Amino acid sequence: MKIVIRGFQKGFIVCLFVFTSLESQETFPRGAVVGLVVHGVTKEPLIGANVFVVGTTSGAVTNEMGRFRIDNVSAGIHLIRASLIGYSTAVKTDVVVTPSRPAELLFELTESAVELEEVTITDSYPRKSPDALLSIQTQSYEEIRRLPGGFEDVVRAVSILPGVAQVDPGRNDLIVRGGAPSENLYVVDKLEVANINHFGTQGTGGGPLSYINLDFVNNTSFSTGGFGVRYGDRLSSVLTIDLREGRKDRMGGKATVSATQFGVNAEGPVSDHGSFLFSARRSYLDFIFKAAGFGFVPEYWDFLGKASYQLGNHDRLSILGIVALDNVKLFNTTEELKYSNSRILASDHIQGVTSVSWQHLFRYGYLTVMAGYTSLQFDYRQNDSLLQPIFRNISTEREFSFRSDLVYLLGETTEFSAGIQGRLIGVETDLFLRPFWTNYGQQISVNARFDTVASKFATYVQIGQRLSPLRVILGARMDHFSLIRNMTVTAPRISLAYAFSPLTILSVSVGRYHQAPSSIWLTANTDNRSLEFLRVDQYVAGLEQYLRGDTKVSLEIYRKKYRTYPVSTVRPFLVLANTGAGFGGSEDGFASFGLDPLVSAGTGSSEGVEVFLQKKFSDIPWYGTVSVSTGHTVFTALDGVERAGSFDQRWILNLGGGYILNRTWEFSGKFRLGTGRPYTPYNADGTQDASRYNSERIPTNHSLDIRADRRWVFDSWTLIT
Repeated sequence: MKIVIRGFQKGFIVCLFVFTSLESQETFPRGAVVGLVVHGVTKEPLIGANVFVVGTTSGAVTNEMGRFRIDNVSAGIHLIRASLIGYSTAVKTDVVVTPSRPAELLFELTESAVELEEVTITDSYPRKSPDALLSIQTQSYEEIRRLPGGFEDVVRAVSILPGVAQVDPGRNDLIVRGGAPSENLYVVDKLEVANINHFGTQGTGGGPLSYINLDFVNNTSFSTGGFGVRYGDRLSSVLTIDLREGRKDRMGGKATVSATQFGVNAEGPVSDHGSFLFSARRSYLDFIFKAAGFGFVPEYWDFLGKASYQLGNHDRLSILGIVALDNVKLFNTTEELKYSNSRILASDHIQGVTSVSWQHLFRYGYLTVMAGYTSLQFDYRQNDSLLQPIFRNISTEREFSFRSDLVYLLGETTEFSAGIQGRLIGVETDLFLRPFWTNYGQQISVNARFDTVASKFATYVQIGQRLSPLRVILGARMDHFSLIRNMTVTAPRISLAYAFSPLTILSVSVGRYHQAPSSIWLTANTDNRSLEFLRVDQYVAGLEQYLRGDTKVSLEIYRKKYRTYPVSTVRPFLVLANTGAGFGGSEDGFASFGLDPLVSAGTGSSEGVEVFLQKKFSDIPWYGTVSVSTGHTVFTALDGVERAGSFDQRWILNLGGGYILNRTWEFSGKFRLGTGRPYTPYNADGTQDASRYNSERIPTNHSLDIRADRRWVFDSWTLIT
């Protein structure tokens, strides 16, 4: 055994020598870093800010437009620092410089009257947000790309963060602090989108993988609770995705082959003041599934385009377009395949997203105006083993939206924001379910058509006040939905943060959140249009400590109290908070579609504690995260019995990190451990007993992902494997 260990140690040393030697013998090309430095609140360009590459003498000063360019930067991963007198210093980590495309950065500096004890907090840690003071994490493009087991998916990447449970490793069903997958809001370049996943489940936000091309993502911000009144119509979380702009110097492109798909990107300038991005991707899962002899084949395409144009010193126009095409083919060539396919809810989807936004800067703030259009077309079908139809759902949900947001600095310590949002919603549904016996012994059947136009309206006002060392954010929001009973609701929210020192911050948030019932829940039964807004009251407290400029640890405690959740009158144990994860269909009694007669009588609660330790990449060439979450979630349906929620995962441990050996080699890993979720056991005859609903738990599960990245950098292109 000792001989084996010594041999391994010698081999490891030799490998390190080889890697280091390879790096020293290569002559690395050089690239450039370009970007913009703006005021963190008003977005006004900051003139005279110093921007330089940490550990080198390379740097630049921003011009009258707030822009900078640093040339002759060696290819590799760098830290870029931005500073200006009167503002907090910020550092961008994980800045990958290549000769093939300039690295483009956006620094948002906040005014600061105190020195942070010679400790610089990296820009990846949002110290102050106009919307949230706690329960918020950001991830850069590079952090998402290199995550082991993340498949370069913006949704899957947040599963490593505290408070997020993973129901199925093969799906992006976000379970945030015990909430259902339908409780999460996605915001893509300021446009709210119902679902950003291929093969998404109608009425929820889940699916197998995201259709957002990571190559075009600047960063993401994920709030797991306590978010401000700017966002609403969701109960649990907000995932905002900021897309970058195209390169402005020349045309460029990229070809990609990943674990599930291949595609091409293109980008370049549009005259002297604009740029564009475009990508087209296709899955090759159909080739794999066919070769493996599966009876079904999923196929998908997606296209993403964005154009940006600078209209002047104070105005910017952006246009976004996304199309996702999903198709499932069934091969019923044998009796065996017919039987296996009878358990599958096949679906074809067409999703479209379009938006046009204009941003105008003025002296003490900015105004954003956006018009958007989203379209979701679903074609669900499930047959029995004789190919007779069990279920068919052909639905189209279209939404025209308008939104305007104002941010205004009333004084050096007072920030005012307000906004309005209007939506015109068209719903067309043709729904059929033949008489169907659930595993619990209830029979349901549906034959309904629903064609209507409805409206949603929202407005909010918020004021933030700094009373050093205290910061207060107070806001209120009003939501209106014309298709349900009690059409209008209001939601007050307040957050406070007290800085014991620049590195130690205590935060508290209390707020009410509402969410309109999903459109599909209102289709099968006319009485379901008497449902009310879903409601949750959230209480969050957190303590954050910066151990050094690149390392922080946080502790958060939360409690959520649910009210007016839809429950079934036919299945009195069923509350829709326990549905929405997975593909749905006959195996779960089509529960997520809300086919039952429903009433707003469900209640529940979720409470827990989260600990999060994170070290960003810095002058110390390793990074890592440790998160531990413990929680307890219960819901009560119409029968009055309090039961564990279907997503009640008591303990979750996430360990992740990596080491950057040199300019070409990077090694990383991720380990996840979670205790089992509740489930209902089956009887010997294949039925289930409502009295034992969610009474047992699946075993504790864990997963391990290991990753090694190798970069080949050439004069005009880069290869990463």
